[in-house]
Amino acid sequence: MGAAFNPMIATVIPVLNEGAHIGACLDSLIQQTYPASQHSIMVLDGGSTDETAKEVEAAILRSTRTDGPKIEFHSNPGRFVAEGRNLALKMIPDSVTHMLELIGHSTVKPDHITALVEEWNRISEIESRPLAALGCRVTSREGQLGVVESWVEATLASPLGSGGGQFDAFAKATPCKIPAFVLHARDALVAVGGWDESFISSQDSDVSMRLAAEGYALWRTPRATVHMTKRTGLGRWWKMGHRYGFWRTKTVLRHPKRMSLREYLPWFGLLLTTALFALESPWWVVPVGAYGCVLVAEAVRMVLRFKRPSLLVGVPLCLFMLHTSFSIGLVDGFLRRGRAATDR
Repeated sequence: MGAAFNPMIATVIPVLNEGAHIGACLDSLIQQTYPASQHSIMVLDGGSTDETAKEVEAAILRSTRTDGPKIEFHSNPGRFVAEGRNLALKMIPDSVTHMLELIGHSTVKPDHITALVEEWNRISEIESRPLAALGCRVTSREGQLGVVESWVEATLASPLGSGGGQFDAFAKATPCKIPAFVLHARDALVAVGGWDESFISSQDSDVSMRLAAEGYALWRTPRATVHMTKRTGLGRWWKMGHRYGFWRTKTVLRHPKRMSLREYLPWFGLLLTTALFALESPWWVVPVGAYGCVLVAEAVRMVLRFKRPSLLVGVPLCLFMLHTSFSIGLVDGFLRRGRAATDR
């Protein structure tokens, strides 16, 4: 048998104005069952103007008092996620073998890191390629959800809303293209040059595509789950959809294999409907009616699943907003350079 696999892990959390959430995030990491001597946490602040620094400093004291993992708080002059992670990649000690991605508005169960390490060890034994990334499931934040939050979560639980991306509710460990909230092998990240800082968003998709192109294996496991706070208002939901579409185009321009024709179906539907209408064909109502029926059917399914009557209105609304904003973002990605998100 081989030597025990006990990697030295650094959890890296780029933040910006996460004062309302970062305390809970860090507490969930302080409470990990994985040995504190094998785990450290690095928070990189992109210029917060709220209580983020105060909350992190308080968490540092809590971790020190309970012999928890070491927490470091650093400034991120580059402001954005890719710059923060690259800075951490340079700053973490040579003894660190793996980096774990998290964000400030997320929490994890106490066995999160332990589960990832056990799965990494198991998968490495059956995977012929070097394992570079192991992601997990992403679900709703813990606690009672607001009305719009429940609409958003139900929408993302639908195949029409998740699209097989980071919010996909997969049930077994499998290889994948774009894992979420990843435990990375540090040497693999170094080999591909870290994160591309031209990506203000979707930097994880880009680095995953580059790792795969270099022959590394990427997996995901349902044994580990990240609880993520998502959008609480419809305006921010619209902005999120637009941002995802915008940066998907930037990713596809860099990595054509990332293209999915499914994501362009709303444009195909719109063009078909417009063409039929312009030709004065009575059949123009068919694609519109079919789309509406699909949205209503999915809303009924979500009402039955989550036992929330308001989803009958909220799911069709959020799906329509997501499909529309994402589709506009896809086109916008061809026209403009990226800028910082405002949908938090």
